[in-house]
Amino acid sequence: MKTIGLIGGMSWESTVPYYRSINETVRELRGGLHSAKLVLVSVDFDEVERLQRTGDWDRAGLLLADCARRLESAGADFIVLCTNTMHKVAPAIDAAAGIPLFHIADPTAEAIRAQGLRRIGLLGTRFTMEQDFYRARLQQHGLEVLVPGEAGRALVHRVIYDELCQGKVLDASRDAYRAVIQELVDAGAEAVILGCTEIALLIGPADSPVPVFDTTALHARKAAEFALR
Repeated sequence: MKTIGLIGGMSWESTVPYYRSINETVRELRGGLHSAKLVLVSVDFDEVERLQRTGDWDRAGLLLADCARRLESAGADFIVLCTNTMHKVAPAIDAAAGIPLFHIADPTAEAIRAQGLRRIGLLGTRFTMEQDFYRARLQQHGLEVLVPGEAGRALVHRVIYDELCQGKVLDASRDAYRAVIQELVDAGAEAVILGCTEIALLIGPADSPVPVFDTTALHARKAAEFALR
């Protein structure tokens, strides 16, 4: 079994499901008392959020590149970055470590294509919805990516940082997200990507008229499967 290196804490609210899902998958596939071999480096999200907000992605890349080197030194065989947004600095991580980064967008896109879907709505932080680093990765898999309008993007982003990352799960915000999802469906989305690792704390399949793809669950499961190969 390979050792998985996790970079977590962005936020810790969504790092917890990674640990649980990876271990549940290993137990399911191996049985008995088996659990995953893991190394975790967890950052202070307040520091990362400030770098995001000020646009200092170079410094953010250096921070996570250092995390990657620490995981490699600790014996990890590959890296799982437990966040969608910070895959913006994936090139810095790849350059710093001699072990591969298991990119979150790839298992998500593969699951979507396996269901014969192509036109996808994307929910996430403003950075994930508006910048090319994530959408372009999905497009490489042949997907067409739709995002909400300006008001919807602002709402989705605010709820992530002001509520979900702080452990607040509010019914009013769930209703608001449902409305944003309906906007995407009305624009032609065949399914919706929950493209922030915290969103699944708020939204599930019952909240959408089309299939939803939880990046956290897909990323964690595929990482566990890869570790067992």
